[in-house]
Amino acid sequence: MAKSLAGGGRRRAGLRAWVVRVGSSIVIWTAVMHLMQILGPASWQPRLPKTWPTAACLDRRDPLRPNSTSMDAAAAALGEDGGAHLSPPALLPRRLYKSNGYLRVTCNGGLNQMRAAICDMVTVARYLNLTLVVPELDKTSFWADPSDFGDIFDVDHFINSLRDEVKIVRALPQKIKRKGNREPLSMQPISWSSEKYYLRQILPLIRRHKVMHFNRSDARLANNGIPMRLQKLRCRVNYEALRFTPQIEELGSKLVALLLQRSSSFVVLHLRYEMDMLAFSGCSHGCSERETEELTRMRYAYPWWKEKEIDSEKKRLDGLCPLTPEETALVLKALGFSSDTLIYIASGEIYGGEARMASLRAEFPKIVRKEMLLSEEELRPFRNHSTQMAALDYLVSIASDVFIPTYDGNMAKVVEGHRRYTGFHKTILLDRRKIVELLDLLQDEELSWDEFTESMRELHKDRMGQPTRRNVLLGRPKEEDYFYSNPQECLAVPQRRYPHENSNANNKLRDSDI
Repeated sequence: MAKSLAGGGRRRAGLRAWVVRVGSSIVIWTAVMHLMQILGPASWQPRLPKTWPTAACLDRRDPLRPNSTSMDAAAAALGEDGGAHLSPPALLPRRLYKSNGYLRVTCNGGLNQMRAAICDMVTVARYLNLTLVVPELDKTSFWADPSDFGDIFDVDHFINSLRDEVKIVRALPQKIKRKGNREPLSMQPISWSSEKYYLRQILPLIRRHKVMHFNRSDARLANNGIPMRLQKLRCRVNYEALRFTPQIEELGSKLVALLLQRSSSFVVLHLRYEMDMLAFSGCSHGCSERETEELTRMRYAYPWWKEKEIDSEKKRLDGLCPLTPEETALVLKALGFSSDTLIYIASGEIYGGEARMASLRAEFPKIVRKEMLLSEEELRPFRNHSTQMAALDYLVSIASDVFIPTYDGNMAKVVEGHRRYTGFHKTILLDRRKIVELLDLLQDEELSWDEFTESMRELHKDRMGQPTRRNVLLGRPKEEDYFYSNPQECLAVPQRRYPHENSNANNKLRDSDI
């Protein structure tokens, strides 16, 4: 009897201990699940090494690697996997904040103008604690490209890679649309504004209307005087979050591989001698009378372009025109490029076609374009989509050994900044005003070829994309150096004085983009 009672007591004690253990486990597991929901999956899932390529067009493993070959550049630009996306499986922890409203933006211009605008708008949304709607792209400008954001950029990567900074949604929620029952407040922010403008003037409007639509978004945030954390966010969006679609990345990777099969190194020439560029800038040097009239008619046909009467020769002498193919041939030869240099032309259709390219091709017969390297079938999905075609050129440009723009428009500036970010790869920044002066002296036989060559090389020895300070001109933001061409706050450079910091080369006038 006593044994039976003792056994029963032990069983009840064991049962109580088992119940306590199960109960404790349930409580602990419930607490862990709640904690994971608060912190997000990135806090508990295994993290990849920091060297994992988080963007297919970025390699931060050695941002100052010396003597990089074009194969290194290609890998840095496109990923060693040939363009395949290797996103880390762990999501960043979501930033929790009370949203002050929704921000819709419609970006205007070409690919790189829109790219910079997207970076600025993410930064504004983060600063004002807004929910950003995936940006809408320009479909009404000269390019008339029907591409949406998701046709050019990887939307999922864009949203997920920034989730620790700002909430991004694909579209306005239906409840917001139903509640408003009218169009949101639409406006153009003041150009080159500081973050204080958005805090003091824009945020009260958003709080009142709940949804704000910026119908133009280019150059709406200042180059300088912005807090460091916001400058770094602009870089993070540009170089990590804005990844092209897999289709674009893969074809860009193939272009680079095909170029490297032909030569161990290659040069990208951004030859901005295109019809829209010439018409809107009014630059007609070297054009026939018929071509000049055609360009003028085109300029007058677009009412949004305010500058109609333009003195072409004066603009050229001021260095505000793109170099012609004939002028470019002389410049490249004087800078020491040999006739067997492999040159990739990054541009749209050259005005005047192959006839206008004859002199350049005569000096440099190994000139290629994407249309010469890829089949018609490969290019067909991108035809009639100028921004997607420009994205292919962008990928090749950041992978090249040397990048040379003949005009400092948006692509030239944004590519220059990207090449600085990935290790100050050589970008020859042509001083067009001085070049035009030297070219005219050469043509008038006031300079010999040797004198012209010596002058050209001396002129550009400090214009090769070396570390330099951004030029700041108080009260003249359009004339100072562009943030995205030299995002110095984000660059890994030796702790030493920037070379040529006070040189005239860094105080040049930057003309407006087209």
